[in-house]
Amino acid sequence: MTGRTALIIGATGLVGAHLVQLLLKDDRFSAVIIFGRKSTGIQHQKIHEHLINFDLPGSWQHLVSGDVAFSALGTTIKKAGSKEAQYQIDHSYQYQFAKAAAQNGVPVYVLVSSAMASEHSRIFYTRMKGELERDIKTLPFQSVHIIQPGMLVGERTENRPGEKIGIKLVNFLNTLGIAKKQKPIHAAVVAQAMINVSFKTSEKVNVYSLLDVFDAAK
Repeated sequence: MTGRTALIIGATGLVGAHLVQLLLKDDRFSAVIIFGRKSTGIQHQKIHEHLINFDLPGSWQHLVSGDVAFSALGTTIKKAGSKEAQYQIDHSYQYQFAKAAAQNGVPVYVLVSSAMASEHSRIFYTRMKGELERDIKTLPFQSVHIIQPGMLVGERTENRPGEKIGIKLVNFLNTLGIAKKQKPIHAAVVAQAMINVSFKTSEKVNVYSLLDVFDAAK
């Protein structure tokens, strides 16, 4: 399978930025179409950017056409300003993009979700991710791949001291043989796993927990 067209939202995020770079180096993809509120600033013959307003899906839905849609969009409550604003970005915007892709005949969808995502969770973040997974599964894709990484490691543009402490704690527990299923994973590994699973079409819905993500990236 050559000459694939990749569609991406969340291209400026931690995982998304690695995903773009890997796709640009991957000869199996001839075009990388990015949808976002601001430009990545990357100049490359494969890249096409659509600067869009996610709140006006009618102005961009028709552009979501290709072979595989990758969603790495996400934010924090602190950055979004409220739970409602975070839900709009982490759920509503992603679902609208996925819905447009499905309606336009994109066969494959790959989503970066979260460890412990569950629509029944009492925790806002994991419940939000679980609700997104639930809604994505109802869309008529040929195959859906849901990546559930743990703590992400990589260079972020914003400072997250709490996250850094959590990573150090989990790494320490790992040295004691504890919390192996929660060990940190580098964003580049997640991005490579996203690309690799996009070529697997045997099952309609595929969910990859943390250890599965490490295997998928090989």
